[in-house]
Amino acid sequence: MKFNITPSNSATSGSATSGSATAIAPLAHRRDALRQDLIDARRATLAIFEGIDAATFCYHAHPDFSPVGWHLGHIGFTEALWLLEPRGVGDFLTPERRRLYAADGLPKAARAQLPTLAQTVDFLEAVRQATLETLEQVSLESEERLWRWLLQHEAQHSETIRIVLQIQRWPEGAPTVAKGDRTVPPSEDMVAIPGGSFEMGSGAIAAIDNERPSHRVQVEPYWLDRAPVTVAQYRHFIAAGGYETERWWHPEGWAWRQAAQIRRPRYWSNDPCWDDHPVCGVSWYEADAYARFAHKRLPTEAEWERAARWQAFSQSGEAGPLYPWGEAQPAPQHANFQGYQGQTTPVGTYPASGAGCHDLLGNVWEWTNTWFAPYAGFEAYPYRGYSQAYFDQQHRVLRGGSWATPRWTLRSSFRNWYHPSVREIFAGFRCARDPSPQRK
Repeated sequence: MKFNITPSNSATSGSATSGSATAIAPLAHRRDALRQDLIDARRATLAIFEGIDAATFCYHAHPDFSPVGWHLGHIGFTEALWLLEPRGVGDFLTPERRRLYAADGLPKAARAQLPTLAQTVDFLEAVRQATLETLEQVSLESEERLWRWLLQHEAQHSETIRIVLQIQRWPEGAPTVAKGDRTVPPSEDMVAIPGGSFEMGSGAIAAIDNERPSHRVQVEPYWLDRAPVTVAQYRHFIAAGGYETERWWHPEGWAWRQAAQIRRPRYWSNDPCWDDHPVCGVSWYEADAYARFAHKRLPTEAEWERAARWQAFSQSGEAGPLYPWGEAQPAPQHANFQGYQGQTTPVGTYPASGAGCHDLLGNVWEWTNTWFAPYAGFEAYPYRGYSQAYFDQQHRVLRGGSWATPRWTLRSSFRNWYHPSVREIFAGFRCARDPSPQRK
C-alpha cells in the first residue's frame, strides 16, 4: 500500500460502530486490549530487525520501496504526528525528522542516509512510552478508531519491511524452467459457492475507511479454486510457453511483459521443495494470463469475500464471520501470517474454511478482477489521501493477506490495492469459473 500521511482537524473524529466486539466491550477492557495490541505490534515489528546489519538497514533495494530503516523511523514519526503532537506531548518531531520521515518528503532514493538502528529504536521507544501514557487520558468513545488506524499503519509498514528484505534476499534472475522439471496442469479441484446476497465490508471499529460501510451485495453462483495456484501448476504455464503466447494476455499486460522482459514470477525457484507452495511474486497481469490459459478467470472481490465469509448459517444473507474459520481472533493454528513461518507454506497446511477453501487468509495475497473503488456511502478517514487518492481505475484489489501480514490487518473484509504491474509484494492468486452444464 501507499501512504501520504498528513493530519487534519478531524484526526480524532469517529466513534465506535455497533456490531463490533470492541464497540460493545466496557471502556476499561477496550483500553487494556488496545494497550496490549500496541505492545504486541511493536514487539513483532522490532523482531524483524534482529540480526539486521547497518548496510541492510539503509539499503535502497527497489525504486518503489524505501529502505527498511526509513519504514521503521516512519512508524514512530506517524505515531507522534497523529497522537502526540496535536496534544502538545513531547518534542519528537524535529525539523530533521520531518524532513526525513514524512511520506511526502524526500524521494525514496534519497532516504538512505538514516540514523542507526539503535538510534531509531530509541526514538520509537520514547514515542511509544509517551503514547501509552497518553492512552490513559484519551476518550476512547471518540478516539478509538484513530488509535486502531495507527495500530494498523504500523502493521502495514511491518509487512512492507519484510517485502524490502525479501527483495534483497531473493535477487532477480532465477534460472528458467529446466527440462524435466515437474509441472502440474491447472487444477480442477474447485468449490461451488452458492449465489445470493450477503453483507460485504465491515463497520467494526478497526475497519479501514475503504472497508466501510457494510452493505448488501448480490452474487451469482460460481466455482472457486480450493487453494491458490501452486508453483508446480504455474510452472506448467511457463513450460507451455505462457510468457511467449500473446493470446493469454491482457493487451496492457502483454505490452508490459515485453517491455520489462518478464519470464517468471519475482520470487521464483525451480527447487522441487517449493512445488506445493502457492506461486508468489506475480503481478495482476501474470495472474490474469494464467487464468485465461486455464480457461478460468480471476474472481471479483465480492466473490472472494463471499467465499471467505461463507458459512452454512450465513446462507440467508446475514453477515458471515469475519474470518474463514469463524469469529475467533487469528492464531497460528488458523493460517500462515505475521511471519510465524518466515515464508509461504504448502497449500492445505491449515484447515479449510466453511466454504471448503484453503489459505483464504494468509500465505499469499490474492489478486481479484476488481478495480479499487469506494463502496457506496464511503467517507474518507482519517484523511483523503489514505484511500480516496487511489480510486483512479489504476489499482486492482488484492484480498486475504500473506505470510507476513500481522494479525491486526488480517480479516476477510480488508482490502489491499496495487497497480497491476507490481510483483514485489507477496501476491499469488486463485481462479474462478462460472457454472457450466457439466458442473450443475
